[in-house]
Amino acid sequence: MESCPANSRSLKTVGVSFPAERQNQGSRSISLADATGGIHHSSLVMLGLLVVFAVIHSGGAALRTRAEAKIGARAWRLVFAALSIPSAVVVIAYFLAHRYDGIRIWNLQGVPGMVPSIWVVTAISFLFLYPATYNLLEIPAVLKPQVRLYATGIIRISRHPQAVGQILWCMSHALWIGSSFMLVTCAGLIAHHLFAVWHGDRRLKARFGEAFDKLQAETSIVPFAAVINGKQQLFFSEMVRPAQLGIAIAVGVFWWAHRYIPRGGMAFLHSRLGELLN
Repeated sequence: MESCPANSRSLKTVGVSFPAERQNQGSRSISLADATGGIHHSSLVMLGLLVVFAVIHSGGAALRTRAEAKIGARAWRLVFAALSIPSAVVVIAYFLAHRYDGIRIWNLQGVPGMVPSIWVVTAISFLFLYPATYNLLEIPAVLKPQVRLYATGIIRISRHPQAVGQILWCMSHALWIGSSFMLVTCAGLIAHHLFAVWHGDRRLKARFGEAFDKLQAETSIVPFAAVINGKQQLFFSEMVRPAQLGIAIAVGVFWWAHRYIPRGGMAFLHSRLGELLN
């Protein structure tokens, strides 16, 4: 895991902790107003970016049926990707550049066993975030994208695995980073995914009717609740699929790439977009 720079000397102004990567942006002195404004600015910008992403992502999902009827499923997938992917990239880049902004509420990075624990939870979160229910060729519209009802695999654990994965990711990274900015980011991400749970069920009900009612009765949002209640059974063969190998490789790549996060964050801070948002 990457950590808060060891050489980051906290500014004592109003108890606000600024990592060295943020302190070195200029030689001007930081006043009480600057420090307080810095906390609110980056957190508010992140919330704004998350709102934009949520509107594009959830709004696009709401428009999907009508859009596909007008321009076709493949064309709509390409339009949607052209809007949602750049917005997601900006959110991720801004997060990486500002992850230690604000007040350092806790610092558990030196606790024994913390690093492997964080990585285990993060790896599990990716299994939920990217379930093997996707046909990968539909993402770039090589095959015609379709809306389906799934009742197998990870859906037996939770009907909304992406929301579960996002909450697990937020828990692990908030525990590791411990900044007020991180908590604001997590609150925004979780709020969006909780909305997506409600919105997704509503859309599927409208599209599939009684078939979705049956799925809803046999599955749960809370992980393993349907299994515990006897409505579902888990089958190991459904959980082991080629896509899981891809997820494992992705986790390994992310682990390797974490060492470059400070460099990437600084690059974004000095980009035109980074300067505009700052």
